[in-house]
Amino acid sequence: MTLAATLSFYIARTFVAWVLVMLASLSGLVSLFDFIELLRRSASKPEATFGLVTEMAALRLPYIAIQILPFAVLLGGILALWRLTRSSELIVARAAGVSAWQFLAAPVFCAMLLGGLATAAGSPLSSMLLARAEQLDNLYLRAGGGPLALAGGQLWLRQSDHGLSRSGVAIIHALGVSLKAKTLTVHDVSVFRLDGDDHLLTRIEASSATLGPGVWLMENARTVRPDQVPGRPQVTLLPTDLTVNRVQESFASPDTLSVWALPDFIRLLDRSGFSSIRHRLHFQSLLALPLLCGTMALVSAGFSMRPARRGGVARMLGSGVAAGFALFMISKMAEEFGQSGALPVALAAWAPAASGLMFAVALLLHLEDS
Repeated sequence: MTLAATLSFYIARTFVAWVLVMLASLSGLVSLFDFIELLRRSASKPEATFGLVTEMAALRLPYIAIQILPFAVLLGGILALWRLTRSSELIVARAAGVSAWQFLAAPVFCAMLLGGLATAAGSPLSSMLLARAEQLDNLYLRAGGGPLALAGGQLWLRQSDHGLSRSGVAIIHALGVSLKAKTLTVHDVSVFRLDGDDHLLTRIEASSATLGPGVWLMENARTVRPDQVPGRPQVTLLPTDLTVNRVQESFASPDTLSVWALPDFIRLLDRSGFSSIRHRLHFQSLLALPLLCGTMALVSAGFSMRPARRGGVARMLGSGVAAGFALFMISKMAEEFGQSGALPVALAAWAPAASGLMFAVALLLHLEDS
């Protein structure tokens, strides 16, 4: 094994160890604040026990870890490379003729590999656990109903219904969905009107229903009551607190869908006429995560390989942390522009990582020449 290969393996091992330490530390810290927030929200909910809140916080931990990963790479890389520079190991390696690009190739590859594993393997796990955490959140900490699911082109909705029972709910099932010019129309509709104890009071079968301001307008609707003959088809109005925007926003959150499930769900939203910008942006962000992790590794190298004898090391390390958070702010701004439609989705997801990569490469080129 050559000197460069041996050195690269040693640096990569140190780099990964520090990244994992920072990932565990930062994830634990953020999860602690998340746990405290859940405790605050559960204070007025007697059914939300301490054990349930703990379970919810634990279920959210993998999702938090994926969000924290780029910063763990940045901070872990800075600490690992700074310690190697302070002990003169990197200085001796460069004096021996080993280029910084040679011994940084392995850490950058490891960072991209961690990002790839987070996307391919971590995303399915975190999305499944986060979906369960949101179910518990909706059940114990939030009030009201809301859309349940959009699957296979069929729509399931749940809304409050006080027309027949004080605490009643209405469950709406439609075989077809279309959204045109902000008008939501569902076809082959079945409405199950229940009381507070989930006992069926009446059922409505309609050929179509249109969501208007505060009401569902149902065409050719038959009302079916237990032990009664179905009524004649007629136009029926069902009060509702749903709006088109609320229906769209309440579909499965992009964070609760794995990278493997997102393409099919995006196609389903597009076929149904709903906006898929949030889901497409999240999908592209997951694909760009390996590049972002590799960029953070290069940024950490550019701000941590300055020899201590030159002075200004603390300022250099602080600048590295500031540059990482600046990249985070840029990515969030690009995400907002992407969700508003001002930027193409692919550009909003990939541009921050690509611009950070160019900045890190320029910084390392300057470091190599100095």
